[in-house]
Amino acid sequence: MKIAIIVPMEIEAKYYRKYFHAGNKEMFGSSVFEHFCVKHNDIYIGLSGIGKVQAAMNLASLLTKVDIDLIFMTGTAGSLQSSIRKGDLLLADSFSYHDAHNTLAGNYVEGQIPGEPALFDLKSKEQAAFADFLQEQGIQYKKGLIVTGDSFIGSNEQKKKINQDFTSALGVEMEGAAFAQVAYHFQKKLIAIRAISDNGDDSANEDFDKFAQKVGAKAAKIICAYIEKDELINGYIS
Repeated sequence: MKIAIIVPMEIEAKYYRKYFHAGNKEMFGSSVFEHFCVKHNDIYIGLSGIGKVQAAMNLASLLTKVDIDLIFMTGTAGSLQSSIRKGDLLLADSFSYHDAHNTLAGNYVEGQIPGEPALFDLKSKEQAAFADFLQEQGIQYKKGLIVTGDSFIGSNEQKKKINQDFTSALGVEMEGAAFAQVAYHFQKKLIAIRAISDNGDDSANEDFDKFAQKVGAKAAKIICAYIEKDELINGYIS
């Protein structure tokens, strides 16, 4: 299989570089992807950059050149629910844009871009297999909607507005819906796992630097363990 692993920031990529060795480097878009071979799987690891445009540009650039079978997106997110705490893992089953407001332009829902789905649904047999792996390993996670926008959410006022528009959203970040939109158009499967680094409120700025590297490494460790499973080379995911 050809597997892409994409994270927004360098501090979230450090663990992968410690885990995988002797990779070749290739440029796709504005990002350098490192190419490794793990149990006969081709692994492409790259930084998307921060924000929706960077994320979409670099993933699309990779997909136009390499016939990727499965995309993993990892990294961090802010919590939108009181039950979601720092260090928790979120498995996205869908994405939407919290900063897309087009209900006055036609028959659209909040978060929908005209001409695009109301939600980018990630449910697939590939995601189900990954969820089974998490359960087998005793890894606790919560599954649901994550919302995306180009602003770092670091105030109670920002968080309140998102909670009003997306009452069921578990977390908020800056790239996921863009990844999901590109994957949707390229007809590629995307598994998105985010680790909570902050509460998405007035304490988010001070929390982020402290927790981002720790929880980013937590998500990366899980992905690396999953990639080394024999099922991936035996056609469990195909």
